[in-house]
Amino acid sequence: MTAERVLGGFKSRLAQDRLILAPGVYDAFGAMFAEKAGFEALYLSGASIAYTRLGRPDIGFVTATEVAEEITLIRERVDLPLIVDTDTGFGNAMNLQRTARMFERAGANAMQLEDQVTPKRCGHLDGKGLVGTGEMVGKIKAWKDAVQNADTVLIARTDAIAVEGYEAALDRAERYLEAGADVLFVEAPRTEVEMQGVLDRFRDRIPLFANMVEGGKTPLKSAEELQAMGYRIAIFPGGLARAVAKTMQGYFASLKEFGTTEPFRKNMFDFDQLNDALQTRKILQDAKAYDEAVNG
Repeated sequence: MTAERVLGGFKSRLAQDRLILAPGVYDAFGAMFAEKAGFEALYLSGASIAYTRLGRPDIGFVTATEVAEEITLIRERVDLPLIVDTDTGFGNAMNLQRTARMFERAGANAMQLEDQVTPKRCGHLDGKGLVGTGEMVGKIKAWKDAVQNADTVLIARTDAIAVEGYEAALDRAERYLEAGADVLFVEAPRTEVEMQGVLDRFRDRIPLFANMVEGGKTPLKSAEELQAMGYRIAIFPGGLARAVAKTMQGYFASLKEFGTTEPFRKNMFDFDQLNDALQTRKILQDAKAYDEAVNG
């Protein structure tokens, strides 16, 4: 699938009145398994990159180049539309333009931009800070001037509920809509009433984005429930990292206790199962065919 087909397909799909469920991934390995499971889009989670690549929390350690590297590796392995966590753009409006061009070239189909100060922190942590509304509006305009493909999608996120209050968050979202955002993401509504208030104000004018964080500030809803409420995109950004973290903890504890992987085998792929998932046999067959063509 060409990059153009992936891009155009995602924007047209977003126009449909049907929820896009995008699981969070952080590398090509997870992206491959998500594609095999039948998902139609993926979310590249900056928090999950921090957890897995750096062994650090989501408080601004990840760099734009590290995210771009993951986009490139995922795009080489899967064709699914990729929504990329762009954090604050990794700086001011000019930094954002460079980030946007870099991510678009690497294969991003949509970018989520937030109005936190740099360095940012996870949207469900306390102690966040915001840039002024005008600065965020300027960043949205800078992003739109920077991207090269009209089908690339901008998701504008506000973290204002936790900092300035609920009504201020809605007012900020209104400004971001006016500035040209393609999707609105009001982060961390604390109750179903707040979620519904966002939907009542915006869902008939612009697609809305829901972030489901296990143990976070927002009530956890299923894709079916979010669809019924009127959301257009739903992500479960850190679920994979949390599942893998628990599996790792159990695996290492078992290996340390027993000195063998045998008690944990039921929770693992064996050698052949993993190679089947990776299509190792097909890759080797392709390589052999090329070798035979070269050698006559």
